[in-house]
Amino acid sequence: MEKITDKEQKKHIVLLFAAMYMVSYITRINYGAVLAAMIEDTGLSKPLLSLAVTGSFVTYGTGQIVSGMLGDILSPKRLILYGLIATTLMNVLIPVCNTPYRMLVVWCINGFAQAFMWPPLVKLMTVLFSPADYKLACVKVSFGSTLGTIAVYLMAPIMIALSGWRLMFWLSALCGVVMIFIWNRACPETGIVKRIVTGKGNTGSRILFTPLMLLIMLVIILQGILRDGVTTWMPSYISESYHLSSEISIVTGVFMPVFSIICIYIAGWLYRKKIKNPITCAASIFGAGAAAALLLFIQTDSNAAVSVFLAAAITGCMHGVNLLLITMLPPYFDKYGKVSTVSGVLNACVYIGSAISTYGIAVLSEGKGWHFTLFTWFVTAAAGTAICIMCIRPWRKKMM
Repeated sequence: MEKITDKEQKKHIVLLFAAMYMVSYITRINYGAVLAAMIEDTGLSKPLLSLAVTGSFVTYGTGQIVSGMLGDILSPKRLILYGLIATTLMNVLIPVCNTPYRMLVVWCINGFAQAFMWPPLVKLMTVLFSPADYKLACVKVSFGSTLGTIAVYLMAPIMIALSGWRLMFWLSALCGVVMIFIWNRACPETGIVKRIVTGKGNTGSRILFTPLMLLIMLVIILQGILRDGVTTWMPSYISESYHLSSEISIVTGVFMPVFSIICIYIAGWLYRKKIKNPITCAASIFGAGAAAALLLFIQTDSNAAVSVFLAAAITGCMHGVNLLLITMLPPYFDKYGKVSTVSGVLNACVYIGSAISTYGIAVLSEGKGWHFTLFTWFVTAAAGTAICIMCIRPWRKKMM
């Protein structure tokens, strides 16, 4: 299939992809956004109610691998459509679940459905756009996740005040219904696009599981621990540490995506204009996140506004790292016909970290307190920075 060259058509498709990605976030992170209100309303413990989020991260990560492989052999448009339909249904069901274990089952299904969006989307972008357009499109489409996060953290307190946390899920489902019709009508059908690899067997898969790539996967896991762990539990941290209401604490979550937009833009600009090695870019941004985590640990309990600022800086940096390692690396495997597969495997690593952090932070904060928990955030960021630095030269030699 020929690459799209018309500027207006490219703009419209990028806008469509960003809107779809925004809705995918609205229908996925809403549970974490209202988690503090759910704890207050039900009287259940943090670890028990967070099981659903943890389970969804596990199924999302597993589904990424399945979705990635299917995205290289089936229609990416259809895979995304099926994912949108399923996640919309799960958002309708979650408010009527009357036990945390039913919530766990429904939200695990939601996690698997959500997995059928990003790897096929990466495949679509590599098919439709030139390499230069792909890099720029990735940055713009990634803003969809940030806008989705802002929408959730602005809507959640209003929904809770009006009718309780359940209304948030039904509103999210409505967004899903609208997106289903728009996507089915506006997304171009690319068909099945595969690269023919001769004489190399399954080289793409072998390269994916080299020591270098395994280290990069570890970095991605650490990034996932911080990105989603801090996002999920920051409202609870602010509420418990500074004795603010759950509604006010949720609103503080709006600051996180603002920093995400800034960091995603900086990461994309650095990679396109200054630093051609994505691992070098990731190391620098991970290092900035480590510095923010150290400052948060040092000054915790001193000032709520500063804590929100630093927590937002951490998540913003992790979104920048995510852009570089999840969206900019898969095209290097295009010659092997493994773009969607690699995207799925790498994205699965994010949600291994997410699953670890969502439940782990709940246990740590209850058992050891927030001060110790914040120290683990710094250690995680420092480790991610160090491993990135280790991978810079090997990546330059083997993949560039």
